[in-house]
Amino acid sequence: MNRLLHISAQALSVLLYPLFIPTYGMLLFWAVLSANSGDLLPLAKWMIIVGTTSIFTLVFPLLIILMMIYRKRLDDIQIREPEQRTLPYLYTFTCYLCWCIFIARIHLPYFLLHTAIGATVALVAVMLINTRWKISAHLTAWGGLLGGIADYCLWTNRLPARWILLSAMLITCLLMYARIILKAHTPEQTAAGLLLGLIATAGYDTAYTLLTA
Repeated sequence: MNRLLHISAQALSVLLYPLFIPTYGMLLFWAVLSANSGDLLPLAKWMIIVGTTSIFTLVFPLLIILMMIYRKRLDDIQIREPEQRTLPYLYTFTCYLCWCIFIARIHLPYFLLHTAIGATVALVAVMLINTRWKISAHLTAWGGLLGGIADYCLWTNRLPARWILLSAMLITCLLMYARIILKAHTPEQTAAGLLLGLIATAGYDTAYTLLTA
């Protein structure tokens, strides 16, 4: 039973690897927005958006991390040692910054740009915090997606489908539990990561809305 839990926790950690989250988010928002506003954007344009997001936030950073592993500057793809995280985070920040510029230059709902900026801010915060204390990057990335869902609710004045909300809550609990039983983080580190991601994305959009109201 313990072995099965461990394997399941590892699988969930891989599926929800932080670099995957922006691509998951764009796919989710495409599905939600298309369902509510079928003529919002052509499908072909959305595929370009999702593909470009994947290139900037997944492909480029992952290639850099794999190259650093090959050169033995990192131990593994999870980057478990906090002292090894700064340089990969700096490279990833550059990629995320390019992603934000791309999102800013095309016509998308404002909440998507705010979510991208919030995710980039969260990345910088994780990089700085990890110099003193180990915080969960998995939960920070996932919290950023949850913050993006909150941004969507604020932007549209409506809630997404109930199954999305229930799934998000379930995945949050499972991911926190997975990181803890793998001994990658303490409960405090996972909770702090989740809160950081939420504040960075939802907090940014809330502040923007209040200031421009």
